[in-house]
Amino acid sequence: MEYVSRVPRPPLDGLIDDLYFLEGTPPYARLMLPPMPAALLIVNLGEPFRIRAGADVEAAEYADGCVITTPTRALEFGYPPGSRSVGVHFKPWGLAPFLPMPAAELCDLPVTVEQVWGRPAIAELRDRLAAASGPQEMLTLLEEELLRRLSESAGLGLVRHTSSVIAAAGGAVAIGDLSVAAGVSSTHLTQRFKELIGVTPKRLARTYRFAGTVFAIDPAGPIDWGELAGGAGYFDQAHFGHEFRAFTGLTPTRYVEVRRRFLREHPGHVLDSWPLPAD
Repeated sequence: MEYVSRVPRPPLDGLIDDLYFLEGTPPYARLMLPPMPAALLIVNLGEPFRIRAGADVEAAEYADGCVITTPTRALEFGYPPGSRSVGVHFKPWGLAPFLPMPAAELCDLPVTVEQVWGRPAIAELRDRLAAASGPQEMLTLLEEELLRRLSESAGLGLVRHTSSVIAAAGGAVAIGDLSVAAGVSSTHLTQRFKELIGVTPKRLARTYRFAGTVFAIDPAGPIDWGELAGGAGYFDQAHFGHEFRAFTGLTPTRYVEVRRRFLREHPGHVLDSWPLPAD
């Protein structure tokens, strides 16, 4: 697969980790994405793809693309052969200025881009992207669209600062201390987080801690699970295992088995760091 990405120019760089272009045949027909402290927007330029937001729901089809706020559970993506899309990896708070509704309304409920921006707007954007000369021009067009749509979001400064503190600590923070430091009540802080990120500060901290722990795992080498759990601040290995299953549906050892399968079957693949085979 071809993957091209870049960081947008200010002020978008304070909201977005990167813009990306992705094209080609995915390594597996279905990929599972564990929760990350991030939001996602995909503008689809190929055949429709499918998303299942949890094992207890049916997969839904997305033709124009999708918008996903910071998730609390794993998502399963079903990709057609020859996928083609551009997208945005937002910081947890970064999607809010582009949403016409509170982020909490979309928590674990991926929606189409049409539902957020309207059919005429996404149809026109897809046409312009399809006519672009290559990935870099596509990313420029997407960046210009985001700059045009950028709006003010009440409380964004508070949520951005507090989220940055959580991120810097890898999620190992006392949530009560955050509201005291910010000079607001815990209720106010929680409300702002749910409006702009879709989850509470506590949930975001859990997600940062889990993501940091997972990225510390080297599936190619031996793993001391007790040391890993303790280093991440989990009370004990049982608590760590419970969190792992809550976030991925897998035990830690099963997760490593699946990661090793990916590395074995697709060494050096552009997607080898986070998605997992789901089939």
